[in-house]
Amino acid sequence: MSNMFCFQCEQTSGGNGCRNVGVCGKDAVTAVAQDDLTREMIALARMGLANGRTKRADELIVDGLFATVTNVNFDPQAISCLKDEIKAEREGLGGQPFDGPLFEGDTDIVSLRSTLLFGMRGMAAYAHHARILGKVDDEVTGWFYKGLSELANEHSIDEWLGLLMEFGKVNFRCMELLDEANTGAYGNPSPVRVTYNIEKGPFIVVTGHDLHDLYLLLEQTKDKGINIYTHGEMLPAHAYPELHKYPHLKGHFGTAWQNQQKEFKDLPAPVLFTTNCLMPPKDSYKDRVFTTSVVAYPGAVHIIEDENGNKDFSQLIDKAIELGGYPEDKKMTGINGGDVLTTGFAHDAVLSVADKVIDAVKSGAIKHIFLVGGCDGARPGRNYYTEFVKQTPQDSVVLTLACGKFRFNDIDAGEIGGLPRIMDMGQCNDAYSAVKVALALADAFGVGVNDLPLSLVLSWYEQKAVCILLSLLALGVKNIRLGPTLPAFLSPNVLQVLADNFGIKPITTPEEDLKAILG
Repeated sequence: MSNMFCFQCEQTSGGNGCRNVGVCGKDAVTAVAQDDLTREMIALARMGLANGRTKRADELIVDGLFATVTNVNFDPQAISCLKDEIKAEREGLGGQPFDGPLFEGDTDIVSLRSTLLFGMRGMAAYAHHARILGKVDDEVTGWFYKGLSELANEHSIDEWLGLLMEFGKVNFRCMELLDEANTGAYGNPSPVRVTYNIEKGPFIVVTGHDLHDLYLLLEQTKDKGINIYTHGEMLPAHAYPELHKYPHLKGHFGTAWQNQQKEFKDLPAPVLFTTNCLMPPKDSYKDRVFTTSVVAYPGAVHIIEDENGNKDFSQLIDKAIELGGYPEDKKMTGINGGDVLTTGFAHDAVLSVADKVIDAVKSGAIKHIFLVGGCDGARPGRNYYTEFVKQTPQDSVVLTLACGKFRFNDIDAGEIGGLPRIMDMGQCNDAYSAVKVALALADAFGVGVNDLPLSLVLSWYEQKAVCILLSLLALGVKNIRLGPTLPAFLSPNVLQVLADNFGIKPITTPEEDLKAILG
């Protein structure tokens, strides 16, 4: 077994790459199995382009890519089983294996190839969620075949950059597709206040991103005396009317994903992981961890779906009843001491009051709009985002999304024109909402997006942040500030190209960045 090499996430060891064990907790056996799985997907994609796709191949490629996202699948046996399925599908179509390099070769080419691969891993997560709700798009699915196949081909730097921009536009369509799936199934989100406090009695915590899993669980737990609480990126679920209507969807537990080992330590309830954000569970609560879909961890109970897409959560429900929950109501808060969160400011909600926003900008009541969002993580320095938001002037608005918002979303920053100054637009995929709002404002003012009083200050951690960044660049968005560190897989030359063409720059300090933005 060769040593691993992984540099796909922000916390990668030494800022260069994990070589013996991942900082995320992934061991070398799992890392190598994921690389083998990736090679099998490349081989299947090449076969699909040559001889035609199959529905099963479409599903396997998306789920295989999703399984290799950081903090999703820590089970080498589960990964090997998925690899074997993909291999069998490829052999059934007459395809040949691929044993070429993934992360070896010219530094700049490896950088560009890796960026495309990691972006596709992120897009696969969104495509998976959309498919679960019955939404697929041939352009999106077809691009997985194209992109994976291109990983095996030689390209110039300019050709790689062209592929990345093409991918970014396709990923924007994928985010739009998932938005259509979520709103089609559960309605358009509307602003809602969500408590951090936990009521006494049995409860279940649901984390991740998959709204359909939450819906299935809500259906199976109604009238059973079991309350449901969201965690992490599942917070925006409260804003969807078809989920909010369940009275036992009570509130939100805990903060961002990287705090789970501390926050779950004494939790008298089970936790369902529906997507990524799983950390290796501690002995104190590993018997309460349940996984589903492509998420897996050795020893955790894995809930599978049947041929009709249904899941039986009875083991999870029984565990909740056994543990019993807290004996009394428990008051809890976010990292800044607030006990209420507001979410639900997706594109439909914001655009419904666009006239107020436009009038406020024209009158000078709103002088600047900040989009402060992205993935949270454990690396020191992420308190930058808390301090940045705290220091934004009162005549500005902060839009936010993804789990980075847990650095500041329990702060009461006041209101402008009846609107809260901090507006949570949803999950990481809801960057689509942010772009849609920005485009609408640009159209209203008759300018380009880069001419708006709008600044993007983003945090990144895993591969969904990569595909979102590529979409923003493909749409022509410039002058993005990115942190807390720049991606290790971006070589100095590639980073310089992005800086020259798009103005990407690292964050510095809140004071310096706000001064540079506001003048």
